Amino acid sequence: MKLRFQADWDLNGDIIAGVLRREPAIDFQTAFAAGLSGVPDPEVLAFSATAGRLLVTHDRRSMPLHFGSFVATRASRGVLVVPQDMPVREAIEDLILIWACSDAQEWVNVIDYLPL
Repeated sequence: MKLRFQADWDLNGDIIAGVLRREPAIDFQTAFAAGLSGVPDPEVLAFSATAGRLLVTHDRRSMPLHFGSFVATRASRGVLVVPQDMPVREAIEDLILIWACSDAQEWVNVIDYLPL
């Protein structure tokens, strides 16, 4: 099954726009479209899991902690943490590469960090 991405509210919109501009076939839902404005991390993780989407976030501080608690009780479609200071172009290229070369099942209950 192909990966589907879910942007966390804090994710730089230029990354989403760049991914979709370079590869329009990617299913990358914005936090706005999902109604995730102001939603606490555990609920964002639950939404992403229910929707079958890999969560893409800049939140290196609290999301990993919430992820650990979440997967202790329920399966996740995974989390990918993009550093705030990572160049947008590199983030775009890494996300497209991940989408092209991996399957959604490979990300179940996985948290990983860019760059690759």
